[in-house]
Formats: sequence, structure tokens, C-alpha cells
Amino acid sequence: MTAVPAEADWANAPSLVEGAMNLELTAAACDLGYWLRAVPQGTLRGQIAGHAPDVVPLDITREPGPLNAALTQELAFRSIAEEKATRAISYLVALAPSLETMEFYATQLIDEARHSMVFRNHLTALGVTDLTADVERLAGADRDAVLAPLEELGLRVLRDEGDFIGGVVVLTILVEGVLAPAAELSERKWRIFDPAVSDIERGAGIDEIRHLTVGSSVAREHLLAHPEDRPRILDLIVRGRRLWSDLPVTDMVLGREALFQEGLDKHADLVGDYEIWPGRRLVDTTVEERVGTALRWSEEMQSRRLAYMGLPEAA
Repeated sequence: MTAVPAEADWANAPSLVEGAMNLELTAAACDLGYWLRAVPQGTLRGQIAGHAPDVVPLDITREPGPLNAALTQELAFRSIAEEKATRAISYLVALAPSLETMEFYATQLIDEARHSMVFRNHLTALGVTDLTADVERLAGADRDAVLAPLEELGLRVLRDEGDFIGGVVVLTILVEGVLAPAAELSERKWRIFDPAVSDIERGAGIDEIRHLTVGSSVAREHLLAHPEDRPRILDLIVRGRRLWSDLPVTDMVLGREALFQEGLDKHADLVGDYEIWPGRRLVDTTVEERVGTALRWSEEMQSRRLAYMGLPEAA
């Protein structure tokens, strides 16, 4: 009862994409007691900031330039996204139909609030001095273009309609299920230039495995017990995916990757033979390859989760 679960152990947990596609976790298994063992005493032990104190960005990443611009834009956006997720999850806690789901979403609320905090705090290590003003400057336009429409959908389902399972699906499939692969890419590509942010992403990714797998399980269990809700949930997913396709997400990511590529080309000697994935050196990748890989991970993960939930046609 005191052992850290393998999927939450820093050294042994799978990657975010691997874990989210292959593990099965339930709300009953991931209750408050599980979280207390897994997260404070496991994933985060000794690194509340998301990384060890002696793990820091390289000077070239802290200094003004394309690497700093790419990373500060990404972290500012992620801090806002995680803050919005935290606020939305409060409705899931309030609407939860059982103690098991209430406890699980209470722990996810804390996880997302911590993610927002560590992304925001790491901006100061990269030279950001006025968090409020600089986060707005770095990510305000992307927030309005990408996050605001998703937030509107989520609040309509949760706050206005009081639809717990609809909110679970929006969060699991339409928000985290799409954004998670980008976090996996971030962990891999920043390993040399900013090992601290790679560790931050590693810890957040371990949390996201739990969020995605339990969310899928909650939806699956509900649809098995209430098959009459299946057409409504299917329609929600289709509408949500259509909304995603209309958002400028790819353009946003391509812009950051172009900045990263500029920095990668300039400092290729520091990266050397480091492989972003087995058999592929980071210095040999292109903007299109990295973005395309993240998009493929997203499609594969969504397809696997939807099939598990009993909604394969939604993919």
C-alpha cells in the first residue's frame, strides 16, 4: 500500500504517448489514497518545481534568441491552458456522480494547477520578469484563437448543461487527447537545450497518463451502463473534432517549431548525436517532421482511446 505505482515512478513510468495508449486505469483505482502515494511521495518527491534544483537551462536558451522565443511562447501558452483546465475541472468535481469520480477529479484539479504553476515559474528562469504582462504578450493571441473556443465548448457542456460525462469526454478526447502529444515532443526536443523543462514535461506527462486513461475509463463505464447516451456523446465528439479542425493550432505549432529550428541549426554542435526518438538524430529532423510526428501520435492516441470507450467510429 505504500509502494509508488509503476506508472507514477519517475524512473519506470512509460512515456506519455505509450502509457496513454496502452495502460488501463480506473477512478476506483486512482482515488485520493492512490494520488497521495503516487504523486507527492512518488513522481514529485524531491522536485516540487518539476525538476531537481541543479538542473537548469543552458545559457543560450536563457538569452534572447530563437530558442528563448520558442520556449517562452510555448510555456506561456501551456500555463494558460493548464489554468483554464483547472478552472473547468472544478465543475467535474461538483458534478461527479460518485465519491470515486469526485476524488479522482479533485486530484486532477490539483495536478493541472501544479502544471500551470511550474510552467509559469520556469518562465522566470528564462528571463521573464513580469509574468502577467509577458504571458499576455507571448501567448495572448494564441489564447484567444485556440483556447477561448475550446473553453467556450467546455463551459457550455459543464456549467450551462451540467453534463458530467460530456465534460469528461471534452477534457479527455478534445483537449488533453490532442495537446498531450505536443507535450511528449516538447520533452524530447528540449532535453539538451533545457533539461529542466524536459523534466517538467516528464512529470506533467506522467500525470497526463493517469488523466487520459482514467477519463477514458469513466466514459467507457458510463456508456456501458447508459447506452442511450451514446448518440449524444458521439455527436459531441464529432462537433468537437470539427471545432479543432477549424482552430489555427497547426499554424501556432509550426511558428514555434520554426523558431526552434533556427536555434537548432545555429547550435547543432551542442546537440551532437542526441536522438529525439530511436534511430533519428534531433539535428537531422525538420519542422514538418516533428510536427507531423506529434500529429500522428495524436491521431493514434485518440483512435485507441475512442475504441476503448466503445466509440471507434468517432475517430
